[in-house]
Formats: sequence, C-alpha cells, structure tokens
Amino acid sequence: MTDALRSPGDNAPGGLPPPPDLRTPPEHHHASHEKLRAGLVLSCLGVVYGDIGTSPLYALRESLVHAHEHQMKETAVIGIVSMLFWTVFLIVTVKYVVLILRADNNGEGGTLSLVAKAQQALGGRRAWWLYLTGIVGVSLFFGDSMITPAISVLSAVEGVNLVAPGLDRYIVPVTLGIVFILFWAQRHGTEAVSRLFGPVMFIWFTTMAVLGASHIMDDGRILQALNPLRAISFIWQNGAGALPVMGSVFLAVTGAEALYADMGHFGKRPVRVAWTGIVWPALGLAYLGQGAMVLADPSKSNNPFFNMAPEWGLLPLVILATAATVIASQAVISGAFSVAQQAVQLGLLPRLEIQHTSDTQLGQVFLPKVNFILLCGVVGLILAFGSSARLASAYGIAVTGDMVITSMLAIIVFRWAWKWPWVVVLGIMLPILAIEVVFFYANVLKVVDGGWIPLVFAAMAITSMVVWLKGTQLLQAKLGADSVKLDFLVRKLEASPPTIVPGTAVFLTADPNIAPAALMHNLKHNRVLHDRNVITRVEVATTPRVPDHARLRVEQLSPHFWRVGCRFGYMEQPNVPRALADARALGLKFDIMSTSYFLNRRTLKIGKSRMMPIWAARLFAGLYRSSSEPTNFYRLPSNRVVELGQQINI
Repeated sequence: MTDALRSPGDNAPGGLPPPPDLRTPPEHHHASHEKLRAGLVLSCLGVVYGDIGTSPLYALRESLVHAHEHQMKETAVIGIVSMLFWTVFLIVTVKYVVLILRADNNGEGGTLSLVAKAQQALGGRRAWWLYLTGIVGVSLFFGDSMITPAISVLSAVEGVNLVAPGLDRYIVPVTLGIVFILFWAQRHGTEAVSRLFGPVMFIWFTTMAVLGASHIMDDGRILQALNPLRAISFIWQNGAGALPVMGSVFLAVTGAEALYADMGHFGKRPVRVAWTGIVWPALGLAYLGQGAMVLADPSKSNNPFFNMAPEWGLLPLVILATAATVIASQAVISGAFSVAQQAVQLGLLPRLEIQHTSDTQLGQVFLPKVNFILLCGVVGLILAFGSSARLASAYGIAVTGDMVITSMLAIIVFRWAWKWPWVVVLGIMLPILAIEVVFFYANVLKVVDGGWIPLVFAAMAITSMVVWLKGTQLLQAKLGADSVKLDFLVRKLEASPPTIVPGTAVFLTADPNIAPAALMHNLKHNRVLHDRNVITRVEVATTPRVPDHARLRVEQLSPHFWRVGCRFGYMEQPNVPRALADARALGLKFDIMSTSYFLNRRTLKIGKSRMMPIWAARLFAGLYRSSSEPTNFYRLPSNRVVELGQQINI
C-alpha cells in the first residue's frame, strides 16, 4: 500500500499519501529467518493449515451431492477426485507455495502486503484501482472469516449423527456453545493454546492420511484420478452440469490464502516444508481414500470422511475433527484481527482498539470490535442455515474472489517488480487465473442458495471503507482550506510571542505544514505558548516494520518549534512517547514528565456542508464516532493528555 497518515486530531488519512521511501532498508525480523526448526514446522501446521486441513470433511461430500442431483454415473467419482487432487496441486502448490510466497513484503504476506508490493512495483504511483483492489480483497476475507468457523465446526459436530442419530437436535446448540467459547477465549490471546495447535493438527493429518491409505485399495480404479485428463474429461462430458460440482470442488482449497497471509509468523521454509512433507500428502491420501470407498460402496457417499473410520474409532474421530475445526476457526479469526490491524494502519478503517496479547509475538493481537462483529456473523449463519450442507452453498464466493484478486496483483509484481518477461508471466499466471475465474463463476451460481451472504458482508465492508477513505480526504480538504500555514504562524509567534511557559507540548496532526487546530485553540483560549512545541505527524510505511534508525525525522523551525515525523510499519502498534524519546539523539530535548499531549476532539454535524450524500455522511460520522480513543491507540500517558473540542459541518 502507501504511507497512510493517522492522527488523533483528525482520525483520518491525509488524502492520497506520497510514494514510499524505497531507500529504507528492510528489517530482518523473526519471520524471515531461513533457519528451519522442527518445532516451527509443527507450529506452522496449527496456524497456517487449520482451514485447508479440515476441507476433506465436506469438499468431496458436497461435490457428490451435486453429482447425484445431475444423475451422473458412479464413475464420475474418479473425475471429481481428480479435480480435487489437481485443483489443490495447481492453486496451492504451484500458485501459493512456489510463486506467491516469494512475493513477501519484508517477510509479511496477505492481500494488503501484496497491494503494497504492487504499489512499490509501479513506482509508488497513486493508483486508485490498487486501493480499491485492496479494499475488495480485505472485504472478501472478512466474509470468509465469518463463514469458516460456522461451516467448519458444524461439519465436525455433525459427525455425532453417525455415532448416535438421536442426538442430531443438539448439533446446533453444541456448535453455538463451542463458537461462544472460542470467541470468548480470544481476549486471552492464543499464545498458550497455540502450543497445542501444532501437535493436534499433526495427529489430525496423520489420522487422515492413515484412513485414506487404508481405503485406497477398496477400488483401485481411483488411482486413475492421478491423471489430470480424467478431470478434464469430466468437465468436457458434463458441460454446464459440471459447474455446480466445481463450485463444491473449490471447497478443497479454502484456506489456501492463509499460506500467504500467515507467512510472517513463520517464514517461507517452514510453510513450504509443512505443506510438501505433511499436509499435501495427507490431503491427497484422504481424497483418494474417500473416492475409492465411495466407488466400492456408493451408500457411504452421505458422509465419506467419517465413514472411512472403523466403528470403534468413530467417536474419537468426531472429537478430533471438532478440535481440528476449532483450530481452523481460530486461525482464520486471528487472521481477521491481523488484516483489520493492517487496514487501520493503512487508513482503510477508523482507529480500532488493538490489544497485544503476547509479550513475545508481535502478530498476536485482539480487536474487541472485530471479535464481536465476527461472533454476531457466525452465530447468525449457524442459526440461519443449521447445517454445513446448506451453509456450503454460501461458501466459496469470497475465497474465489480473493484468489482472483491475488492472481491479478501477482501479475503486476511478477512483471514490474521482478522484471519477468510478459511471455513468462502470462504463461504461468493465465492458466491459473483462468481456472480461478471458472471456479468463481461456478460459485456465483450458488448466489440464490446462500452465496449472496458473503457478497452482502463484502459489500457492507467495501462501502464502509470507501466512505471512510473518501470522507477523510474531503474532511482534510475542508480543514486545509480553513487552516493557517504552520511556517507563517511560527514567524508571527517568534516576532510577537505570547506568554512562554516551561515544558513541552506535543500536537499530533495529519498535515505537518498546517497549524494544528489544538495549537490554535490553545493560543486563543489559554493565550500561552510552551517552551518547546512539537508538531508530530504519525506515518504508516509500506513495510511491516520500520527499523529504529528510520523511525524519526526531526526539523527545527524556530527556538520554540519542531516538526517531527514518526514512521511505523503497518504491522506495528504506534507508540508516540517511545518514538519521541529517541529524538534526543537528533537534538530535541524530550522529558516525558514535563510533556503534555494536546488532542483535537472533533464533533461532526451532518447535512449542513453537503460534503457527501446524507447516507454517506451519516455512515462516515458513525465510523468517526466509533474510533477508539487516540490516547490508547498511540500509547499516550492518559494523565498528560489535554483535549480541545471542535465542531465541523460535513
């Protein structure tokens, strides 16, 4: 992305920001270490592969449901399994593991990181379509974050039907109970629980591989699925009838985007080793085993995954599957927190309360408002659909849309950042993009059956982000028109100074060239000027983190005024006092005990200025009011903060 300005005085980005400073050397943090440890690979299983690792619970089952609806032959199972196998290979292995993982932004991944990488590749050009692409990608991810916990936990708990059919009426209440506990536990952080994630998922993948391998020889014809021509033949023979099946086949790669989004926690090598050595073989064996079993006994197609287990192992498998789906849900919820934090830092969302839940892992954050919104969405989906089979119709559109966006951004990075020839770029990415577009179209067919739900979630998020971004720009333009240039004010005050009082005053602002409103109010009402006045702008860089030597930019304007720029990475929590403390080395005396922070608290009045349509103005004002306290967001000492009010018509 680009540098986005965040200020408690205006709570908004200051218009389209300047190009990033590409001279800043990348910071080598823990995620980029190339040293491979077994414990890191094990932990990677629990966080990165939770979602895609539970897809065998429902992917083949839902594909077979659509095949039966279109009265396809029993041997269609071979074609479906072939599509599952090669879809996972092409999209996950080739696209993400081999290619996209290389496009990290100083060790961090995710849609916004790829947008930032593309922005840099285009020379920092202020491309609105890149902003909009990032907004759409983030919005689709949030929609996926609501559906994944609902469908994953439901599909696991539904296994109780095979153990005790009379207990099916308890499936929804038990699922809701698990979901409430899961979201309640978020505030405590995942550090302690995550230690169990890796071992549990290792047991899950091992069990899945053993079950699949034990059934492959139920019908050896399933090995024909390893030939990609069987997948192509299935699509050719069934024509349009194959599209509903393909919409369900794509369930096999939901969660693949986590490979890129979560790479910052572990680095590339552990993610790749875990995939090639554990996850990919387990998934392949699971799908082949389910397919062979269904070929031999079509009656087991109602729930092929759980039907692979012997009768004595069914209950333990249900318990293990439930644990695995909770882990999968935890992974996508944590991902939503990280993406929301990046969106806040990049100016796409208003300030949100961000709590760091770990003293050692920077990426472990908790956002109460995002947690509550996700909980409401998940509970609503469970109550509305009641089963994973019905909810599967709503699944896929968000994921396919996000993957198409990733592919388009990757083309920009490959061509302009890596300087690959167009022949190579299009030769690799066009086939992958074509497959994803077909899958997207196949999932669009499910809009009427529930696919509209993630689209509604995404539309709401897109509208909120666009209104927020546009509103903050209009607000900055309005404030700029009515403002006083800082250099002019400094000259006037030095020529005719008011009463000078000891101490330091810090004024946070989005535009360091304009006199902050809090400074003007202080002069107007209190008629005093502090001995040292620091006009501070908080910037968010296009890199995940900013090294200490590039954190500050200090300029002395006069004996009483300094202009300071504080840069933070989009994965960092801004801490203004700590950053200003380092300004001593740059000639600015800073004593936290003699410093006051002046903030401008604005109240927006709707409809008088006609800056935007009434509905957009109301939405913008609501988002503005929902912003978290700047004191907490910027880690300011609450007993040294002075707030001055201002009303603005929008």
